[in-house]
Amino acid sequence: MTGDRETLTCPFDHSEALEFDPALADLMGRDRVTRIRLPYGEADAWLVTGFDAVKRVTTDQRLSRAGIIGQDYPRMTPEPIVSPESVNVMDPPHSSRVRHLASQAFTQQQADRMRHRIVRLADSLLDQMEQAGPPADLVQHLSNPLPQHTILDLLGIEREEWPRMQESVHQLLVVGPDSKQAAANAKADLTAYFAKLVDQRRDSPGEDLISAMAAARDGEDQLDDRELAVMALTLALSGQDTATCEISDIVYLLLTRPGLADHLRRRPETLTDVLHEMLRYIPFRKGVGIPRVALEDLELDGVHIRAGDFVHVSYLAANRDPERYPDPHVIDPGRPNRPHMTFGWGGHRCIAVALAMAELEVAVGRLLERFPGLRLAVPPEQVRWDTETIRRFPLELPVAW
Repeated sequence: MTGDRETLTCPFDHSEALEFDPALADLMGRDRVTRIRLPYGEADAWLVTGFDAVKRVTTDQRLSRAGIIGQDYPRMTPEPIVSPESVNVMDPPHSSRVRHLASQAFTQQQADRMRHRIVRLADSLLDQMEQAGPPADLVQHLSNPLPQHTILDLLGIEREEWPRMQESVHQLLVVGPDSKQAAANAKADLTAYFAKLVDQRRDSPGEDLISAMAAARDGEDQLDDRELAVMALTLALSGQDTATCEISDIVYLLLTRPGLADHLRRRPETLTDVLHEMLRYIPFRKGVGIPRVALEDLELDGVHIRAGDFVHVSYLAANRDPERYPDPHVIDPGRPNRPHMTFGWGGHRCIAVALAMAELEVAVGRLLERFPGLRLAVPPEQVRWDTETIRRFPLELPVAW
């Protein structure tokens, strides 16, 4: 089969609660490899949706993330979110080197130390919510501040800088065409800020992630200043953005499916496995992320991909592949634990998974333990959802207890 196929226009703008995007569901039902046109970028792309095919794409070195740099590649946002120097757009062996060095800041010892800080932050936030009394907005009291405070605290960023960081991160994620210049300014501002911070930590290291990554060694090798600054920016972006959405989405599911919350209260030892099942199920973003470009002609599930073609994968679709997950559209707390793709796959899997899971385990575990009668304070249909960014999350989550 050749690479000539019908191109389908895909805005991927579905924002209804946590419903799976019907356009993506339609593509999954057509073919495992489909030709699509996204809202931004001058070229079309191939979209891969099946779990095994996505796995092949993410591990095939003929498909390059680095090759997209400098190109107007197909994407969801007016301004590319990723920095050209980010590990997210590196290929092996360069990406392997940076990941190996940076991951030394995320050892089990570091993760245990982080968990203690997260528990303190979470309990302080839940104390404030309890004192304020019901009804309370869980987004304002927990989902937003916990991941933001955690990653900014772990990066050693001064508290007076936190509002600026939060606003710049938001500007980068907006999808509207009028936001391009604001997003470009935000990216430049954040990049310059972290470059300055790296200089300070080289001179005066502390108990923070930037200092830990600066101290990482592999023989004589270490991260240079630019690599450190971009890695810190990447952590600040993903650490605030992804975990914030996931906490809200998970709690929304628990409050609209009481059987799930009851299961966790009866069997708290299953928390981690149930969280992974919910992470598999949740459509945590709109559309797709960073594409790859084919460095040579290749065959993928019977489709001829030409050198220079862009290839996107859908982790959302892979997480709902019925060949891997029977009854994929059902949240099954007893489902056998099989790795999902919410944190990515292969050489670009998130290096901070331990931190993300610690945040989710602490946030959800402490919430259920401290507020046994927690419930939505409004009917589910009155919950308002974000429509401005590439993420899927409730703007507010009014709760009572």
